[in-house]
Amino acid sequence: MYLANWLTILRIVLIPFFVSALLYQRMDWALGYFLLAAVTDALDGFVARRTQITALGSFLDPTADKLLLVSAFVLLPTINGIPVWVAVVVVSRDVIISLGCLIMYLTWGSVKIGVRSLGKLATFIQSICVAGVLLGELVGGFGMVMLYFAYLVAAITAASGIDYIIIGIRQANELSASGRE
Repeated sequence: MYLANWLTILRIVLIPFFVSALLYQRMDWALGYFLLAAVTDALDGFVARRTQITALGSFLDPTADKLLLVSAFVLLPTINGIPVWVAVVVVSRDVIISLGCLIMYLTWGSVKIGVRSLGKLATFIQSICVAGVLLGELVGGFGMVMLYFAYLVAAITAASGIDYIIIGIRQANELSASGRE
């Protein structure tokens, strides 16, 4: 197994520690775990591009990102870090995309929806939001800024979800049409 995959696995292992820190309201530790996960994410991408991108890594990397961010967005409303509806938008997008991919795979045995620019942007701003909320909990004073930023996160997340749905529908139509021929 390659170094990039080990870094991704480390990121997955950090998730329970991050969640525990949030649940015990240790924002300093939660921010530390979150930043460490972000560093391992950047490193694994850097290493994978320079050595070898594997099928395992192609699956694990986005899965690790989603597990970390979904965990954060499920818990952030409990510390009044973001409005509940923003968390619902973020989590719902990932659930809808995952279910769509599962349905396509079970129906046609194939899913080839790659990473989209809008999806990368959504992941990036979600990460900035989580870090900002945690930092704001530590030093104070980010309340209104993070609230407005949360609206931006919801808008870009929703737009990226719509983008993935459109791509998924197109692919499903193509697979369906090819199956009839």
